[in-house]
Amino acid sequence: MSWARLARGSSVSRRAGLGPLRCTSRLAIAAAALVGVERLARGFVGVSSAGWGAAPATARLPKVARGFFGGPPTGSETPIPDAPGPEDKHIVKGTPLRPPWPAGMEEAMFGMGCFWCSENLYMKMDGVYSTQVGYAGGGIPNPSYRDVCSGMTGHNEVVRVVYDPKVVSYEALLKVFWERHDPTTLNQQGNDVGTQYRSGIYYYNEAQKEAAEKTKAAYAKALENVRRNPISTEIVPAPEFFYAEDYHQQYDARPGSRQYCGLSPTGAKLDLATV
Repeated sequence: MSWARLARGSSVSRRAGLGPLRCTSRLAIAAAALVGVERLARGFVGVSSAGWGAAPATARLPKVARGFFGGPPTGSETPIPDAPGPEDKHIVKGTPLRPPWPAGMEEAMFGMGCFWCSENLYMKMDGVYSTQVGYAGGGIPNPSYRDVCSGMTGHNEVVRVVYDPKVVSYEALLKVFWERHDPTTLNQQGNDVGTQYRSGIYYYNEAQKEAAEKTKAAYAKALENVRRNPISTEIVPAPEFFYAEDYHQQYDARPGSRQYCGLSPTGAKLDLATV
């Protein structure tokens, strides 16, 4: 992780304190405040002598802070207070962020690294009615961003895509998924490292499962001349979706956003004709 990136990540949301700082930036802020950045990280969260680039997935500020001042995150019985409400609209589409959706709409859910980046890929597509970012696949209910950044909840940063299958196919959504991130890096996309950045397809029905598995096999062949590592993408039934804080929704379309993208495409292409 570069110090230049930490500097770029220092914008703060007035609504949420640390707001949209990426988890990796928070670690540096905490370490600096607690004195001796590398010495503290190595002593308490296990950063290797190789430096920051070798930090494990669990090296996140909230884990450090909770290690000193409290226990692991427990979530909440009620939704986080700054999640989008029923009246909130999609910044790009002008459509609702919460169901019920219009008749004929279907849902898809993907984890492919930073959810700012993955939502930005889908929210302008023709046939996409709405997108939302949130947390899924973890062990506690209604987690906050701070909870997920602890690396102890098991959640993934995901984008939920509400789309019209008469206009855009699920396979077309999968093509974007495979081609626009690196599915071979376990729990990592670029400089974003942690279980919340894992690659995942979360299917809502058997047809989606079948399409996900077929495109995975096809993309694995496309990767043969590009990557030697196997695909690490998990393909599992869609878990419960918990909305992320409202300042994360359509982040890249918000005025003043820093247009961060941590995704690392492989360059391989998926030919849907072979699926």
